[in-house]
Amino acid sequence: MDPHHHHHEPGGPDAAAPGHGHAPGHDHSPGHGHAPAATWAMAAQATLHCLTGCAIGEVLGMVVGTWLGLANLATVVLSVALAFVFGYALTMRGVLRAGVGLRAALKVALAADTVSIAIMEVLDNAVMLVVPGAMDAGLGNALFWTSLAGSLAVAFVLTTPVNKWLIGRGKGHAVVHQYHQGH
Repeated sequence: MDPHHHHHEPGGPDAAAPGHGHAPGHDHSPGHGHAPAATWAMAAQATLHCLTGCAIGEVLGMVVGTWLGLANLATVVLSVALAFVFGYALTMRGVLRAGVGLRAALKVALAADTVSIAIMEVLDNAVMLVVPGAMDAGLGNALFWTSLAGSLAVAFVLTTPVNKWLIGRGKGHAVVHQYHQGH
């Protein structure tokens, strides 16, 4: 009845396709392989992997710092340093297992984890410093441990979308992912 009802552009919806080639960030060079589809599960796995290393380093740093009676700032610095060390170490362990040399594995770990560890540590320590008395609570105090657990949970929730975005762009743990295929 209504002549405008079936109004189609000539060439259909694909008519706009030729203009798509120069979109920035679409690197379809043949030798590149496409970036893996960034699923939430992958992002969560990458974040959890990263968080494990961070948590080990963080707890160790907090324990050592508190045990040595270091100032809060020194304890935070120690925790962050150890979080990076353990975060990278866990990634490297997986990549080395794929038969990659130590130097290449370190590069992959640096590429994959620097952003997410950095974000995680900022969030994590911010929560620890913001919770009143958390840093001064001491290792025998539940407040210290609940604050630390809470800060790691916050870091996990907020870092997962970042990792998803990085993986979608072929960065972050997408780099590690290439080494795990077929293993």
